[in-house]
Amino acid sequence: MKKRKIICIIMGGGRGSRLSPLTRDRCKPAVPLAGKYRLVDIPISNCLNSGFNQIFVLSQFNTASLHRHIQESYKFDPFAGGFVDILSAEQTDESDTWYQGTADAVRQNMHHFHSQSEGDLYLILSGDQLYRMDLEDLVREHDASGAEVTIAAKPMGLNEAEGLGLMRIDDKLEVTEFVEKPTDPAVIQGLAVGQSVRGKMKNPGEQDYCLASMGIYVFNAKTLIEALKSDTTDFGKEIIPSLLGQAKLHSYVFDDYWEDIGTVKAFFEANVRLTDPVPPFNFFDEEARIYTHARFLPASKLNSCVVDRAIMADGCIVSGASIKHTTLGVRSVVREHSELENVVMMGADNFETIDDLEENRQIGRPDYGVGQNCSIKNAILDKNVRIGNNVMLDPTGLPDNFGPDVKVAIRDGVLVVCKDAIVPDGFVLKA
Repeated sequence: MKKRKIICIIMGGGRGSRLSPLTRDRCKPAVPLAGKYRLVDIPISNCLNSGFNQIFVLSQFNTASLHRHIQESYKFDPFAGGFVDILSAEQTDESDTWYQGTADAVRQNMHHFHSQSEGDLYLILSGDQLYRMDLEDLVREHDASGAEVTIAAKPMGLNEAEGLGLMRIDDKLEVTEFVEKPTDPAVIQGLAVGQSVRGKMKNPGEQDYCLASMGIYVFNAKTLIEALKSDTTDFGKEIIPSLLGQAKLHSYVFDDYWEDIGTVKAFFEANVRLTDPVPPFNFFDEEARIYTHARFLPASKLNSCVVDRAIMADGCIVSGASIKHTTLGVRSVVREHSELENVVMMGADNFETIDDLEENRQIGRPDYGVGQNCSIKNAILDKNVRIGNNVMLDPTGLPDNFGPDVKVAIRDGVLVVCKDAIVPDGFVLKA
């Protein structure tokens, strides 16, 4: 018998407007994470650690850096049949439009997936979440339940549920109601779960919970193909609600760390929390590693520094500085007497040579990284930024200010020095 295919599809998202300005020059899955990774490394690693190696990433905006990262990171033994392919929106005889939503993106690419059996499974994953899941267990439960669609679901406190797709389930964990992103507290309260979910939680406590969709689905091939014959464009808003009562929908309860990092604030806080002694997400789990591009950089170098809770990727040079609750990306440079607190620094794409440094002196341009005598707090420093000497940056108490032409922005209360931005000596932005 022909072996069943499990086809993994990672949704790269749209313009990533909630993550702007980090998505000004790159798509969401390509945003750097935790010093040395990219957001897309999380779902790809979950697939690979679960034994699934046929992976498609669907994206359509600013895909150059994503293409480069995936091509440099994921190379498979040709005999294993594994791959990670990027599928960007394209004009065809059937369609000449951009992806109109998650379901439309899958519909436009069905001919690329080469599913030949109704027994094949489609595993739909989000590209902007931080979590670790055994997807093989998800598929195993999908098979055992006899479901046509399984929805991964996270128990959330009622006060955390706004803006998420919520579901009601019965005692067999079958989905009986699905409401996409309700805002009415009474509707949210009415979807509170019972003991069927509490029994699957590690430490349920006394508070009330509802069950939120994680945007992770397992579809039987036949069910997905039939569902996509309509003109619906989104899984959460249209496909899932339309299947209620028409197909068997099962919920897979996931009670572990999961963070939707689709906003600047959520992205910033998730990165800073990684500096805690025991962070909620563990990159040090050798049983389920997170994979990324092997850069073959030298070890980081620290000279006369004060460091308290920091992550440093390869190739960093920190001299006489104070680093607190900060992640330093590859090739980050921080110079004498500077203080970084609650900072996500993404580093640089290359080291500067002696000739580069001399040219910087001649034209009055700061070197890559952070100069001397700087104080930077509550900030994201994007790739290849050049921050001069005696710069002070702190968004505390300042209003949001961001847009296509703003190089030093504030969004969600977080200061962002945009990619390739130059901040001159003596620049001050604080209340």
